[in-house]
Amino acid sequence: MAEASTSLRGNSLNYSSIRKLLPYAKKAIESGVKVIKLNIGDPDLKTPKQFIAALHDWNVDPIRYAQPAGEPELIASLLDYYHKCGYKELKTEDIIVTIGGSEALSMAMFAVADIDDEILVPEPFFANYSILAQQQGIKLIPIPTNIDNGFRLPSKAKIEKLINKRTKAILYSSPGNPTGTTYNKQEIEMLLQIAKEKGIYLVSDEVYREYIFSDDKHESLVPYMDEYPNNLIMLDSFSKRYNLCGARLGMLVTKSENIKDIVLRLANGRLSGGLIDQLMGSALKQVPNSHFKRSTKELKKRRDVVIKHLNSIKGVKTYIPDGAFYLMVELPVNDAEDFSKFLLEKFRVDNTTVMLAPGRGFYLTKNKGINEIRIAYVVNSEELIKAIDIIAKGLVAYSG
Repeated sequence: MAEASTSLRGNSLNYSSIRKLLPYAKKAIESGVKVIKLNIGDPDLKTPKQFIAALHDWNVDPIRYAQPAGEPELIASLLDYYHKCGYKELKTEDIIVTIGGSEALSMAMFAVADIDDEILVPEPFFANYSILAQQQGIKLIPIPTNIDNGFRLPSKAKIEKLINKRTKAILYSSPGNPTGTTYNKQEIEMLLQIAKEKGIYLVSDEVYREYIFSDDKHESLVPYMDEYPNNLIMLDSFSKRYNLCGARLGMLVTKSENIKDIVLRLANGRLSGGLIDQLMGSALKQVPNSHFKRSTKELKKRRDVVIKHLNSIKGVKTYIPDGAFYLMVELPVNDAEDFSKFLLEKFRVDNTTVMLAPGRGFYLTKNKGINEIRIAYVVNSEELIKAIDIIAKGLVAYSG
């Protein structure tokens, strides 16, 4: 029998840089080596007990399909959460529940762009943006930023030079993944002005909203939705905010009737998100604000530990991220991916090594990020100190 061929688009799909080195880590672990995983944004912080209690108290039988746009109990709880954030302009019909933030992003891309259309995104960006865009034949166009100024946005004029007749949207995350950079009011208003003047969409990824380490408040797109109802889409998720990465609960928020119509058709086509996830997520109304305060305090502590110890390594370049739990780091090597493999394959300190995310996978621009890594400070401070020590000693051994 002749061998069946797979699709060209499937074969050309990029592999997530966050998980690219998993085979090397698996081999190290199987040989008895401890691997400190700083490659993926899955923090060790506890899930609020209110969600766990909802699972213990489960009594729905049979476990039916959830409603395509989301269970009413969850949407009501989300509306309560957003109103407490100060977003009083939101209504029930403005929220569509998705299977994680990734589905919200995929649906938003599908709704705003056709094949070969373009979406601008500040670079470096979350590696999965590229994969989701590839799936739909959409081209991401990078807005260059750099480590020297903490990955702030460039000027309005520089961004506008990237816009053409195929440009459909600007997508950004704030606080950012992989940089932790948090855009201020002036930067958000600049993007809003561009979207309005050019007649394109502005899509914000706000999944790290609560994790800001200064006194500055998070600048959301939601307060501008009444003024720009046809240009704005906000993406959100439970995963990071409540340490519920495995629950796969996301949201798409917009006042655009056209976007809602398309997204609801997509939601009906995929039938349903998880009923168990959604009814558990409805318990968010019971989660006190102390959860966010406690988590943010712990993450800020970890950030400061990572920065302090990285800055003691000769040739390493860092900056101070404003939020989330990520940091891009420039290393004194020619190829950070090769160095990351070296740590997993050959280098140990007390039979322990570190798994990193190579920076190249967070860029589209050729030759960018080759000597960078992303660190996710998702383990406790003691483990982080061990990990940075391994990186420091590994750099010496690698250069030798």
